[in-house]
Amino acid sequence: MMNARVHSASRGLARRAAVVAAALATGSAFAVNDLKGGPGVNQLNLHEPVTNIARDQMWLHNFMLIVCLVIFVAVFGVMFYSIFKHRKSKGAVSANFHESVAVEIAWTVVPFLIVIGMALPATKVVVAMKDTTNADLTIKTTGYQWKWGYDYLKGEGEGIGFLSTLDMAQREQSNSGHPEAVDNYLLKVDNPLVVPVDKKVRIITTANDVIHSWGLPAFGIKQDAIPGFVRDTWFKAEKVGDYYGQCVELCGKEHAYMPIHVKVLSAEDYTKWVDGKKKEMAAKADDPSKVWEQAALIARGEKVYTANCQACHLASGKGAGAAKPLDGSPVVTAEDKLAQVAVVLNGRMDKGMPSWKQLSDTEIAAVITYTKNSWSNKTGQTVQPAEVVAARK
Repeated sequence: MMNARVHSASRGLARRAAVVAAALATGSAFAVNDLKGGPGVNQLNLHEPVTNIARDQMWLHNFMLIVCLVIFVAVFGVMFYSIFKHRKSKGAVSANFHESVAVEIAWTVVPFLIVIGMALPATKVVVAMKDTTNADLTIKTTGYQWKWGYDYLKGEGEGIGFLSTLDMAQREQSNSGHPEAVDNYLLKVDNPLVVPVDKKVRIITTANDVIHSWGLPAFGIKQDAIPGFVRDTWFKAEKVGDYYGQCVELCGKEHAYMPIHVKVLSAEDYTKWVDGKKKEMAAKADDPSKVWEQAALIARGEKVYTANCQACHLASGKGAGAAKPLDGSPVVTAEDKLAQVAVVLNGRMDKGMPSWKQLSDTEIAAVITYTKNSWSNKTGQTVQPAEVVAARK
């Protein structure tokens, strides 16, 4: 009976293995396609380079592989030839000698020349990667748990700033465990970084909480973003299009939800984007001294909550994982409104709550007012932007 069961289970496994193999062979196992500017299905090689640095890195990669392959074949070829040619069964007698100046020189000089031959082109590329001078555009990139902040510091677009967050629909699909089959899964953001083509862009990286890392394979760049420190890198995209990367430094439980999307536009389209973005920012600019009606603050706060807080605290306010629930929270329902203002402004890293100082005073006032009057939190309290301004001091 036991043998029959084992035989039946083996046949079942064999059938499933055959189905999987057939699906892989026909490609039907993959519901998505290669993402232009991003990862590809069954990708084995580096991304298609769109900067000179990325091309040099790919050349170095291939060059080093060839050098290593030649060394491998030469060393193991000589070893196996010697084992076969001079085996004892053929009457070979081992040589008896001590020291050889020629051998000593050879195995010192040859590896030295190989290392020099590999180091020279690698050094040239590394030096070029660090040359961030004469940039046409300078952008500060700040890592937050878990999103990116972009501030245009110099060049066309100076003064523009925004946050870039994973598309909430994709995040909810990930939480459900049944994501939609799309090529850009977990790479879609609400606000991509926009840059002009054929312009040298300097990226200054830092972080607000923990170490992050800004990496874009198609550009051949990766630079850590460290709290309290400033690092920089650069790129010069040669093709118009959309390019994707991710945070490549393990930064916490939402690490997988920090995509990078860079949109490269023509010079004319970039100028149009800058004009439109500045008009949009001017329209959204809020007077922190304005006194808001509670209903207007709640409506504004719901949008801020959806874009920034919902990923951890959920739409229901019940919290997920280490994120504490806001529904019924003692801090949210406390009579002292400034208690929650302090938490939002300064964070509580011991509780996994990052600082949200990057939000405007009105946005903070709105989202706090929203949480104080949503779900079961019917406090009736309203926080005005002026109160947040005072708390920042």
